Amino acid sequence: MAQHNELGKKGEQLAVDFLLQKGYDIVERNYRFDKAEVDIIAQQKDTLAIVEVKTRSTADFGNPQDFVKPKQIKNLVKAVDEYVTENGLDVEVRFDIIAIVKQKNTFEIEHLEDAFFHF
Repeated sequence: MAQHNELGKKGEQLAVDFLLQKGYDIVERNYRFDKAEVDIIAQQKDTLAIVEVKTRSTADFGNPQDFVKPKQIKNLVKAVDEYVTENGLDVEVRFDIIAIVKQKNTFEIEHLEDAFFHF
């Protein structure tokens, strides 16, 4: 497996662990619909958090969250609409980004709630 894929999988697991520590329930991982893949669908009380995980080995080329593009956001919204409808859910939906940057032997994690509306 390519090194960037391994880093991505490590980042997703770190994000899951982070969310669990914050009291979220993990509902789905890597949910696919059409052209979109939702990294993590988590729930805390009546809020469904749709979490895009961006992991980078360095912040030298920009913050991880800067790599979420409008087309990806559009595809994620479409996928989540399908997910909510398919599962008959009546919850508030929020789109978050968990940005992870490797710092030598550790990882810096930043959770940006309602991130798509802050661009």
